[in-house]
Amino acid sequence: MTTNTENQGNALDLVKWGIAVILIAAAVIGNQMYSEASVLVRAIAVVVAFAIAGAFALKTAKGKQALEFAQEAHIEVRKVVWPTRQEALNTTFIVLIATGILAVILWLLDMGLMKIVNFITGV
Repeated sequence: MTTNTENQGNALDLVKWGIAVILIAAAVIGNQMYSEASVLVRAIAVVVAFAIAGAFALKTAKGKQALEFAQEAHIEVRKVVWPTRQEALNTTFIVLIATGILAVILWLLDMGLMKIVNFITGV
């Protein structure tokens, strides 16, 4: 009995995904076909079509998993302790200074190696 309901669920999911893809394709093609229409009207139509396609996609098993994942990710992001503006600036300056120092060291190393190669090759 469970196999039968799983097959029905998979088939229904395929239908929902098909509807979502058709809606997105219709939005893209319609936007191209009605290029002489107002940009505002076309933009609203595309947004509505994408929203309806998203609603169909979220009703599938994979869509529900994606929504659950997004909700859990949002909860985790809220737990992050973000740096203050001063901490971010200090870290940025440290990275810039370290990058500059390393660039000078590599430049000097390159000059030295070029002199050695020129001396060996006699150029």
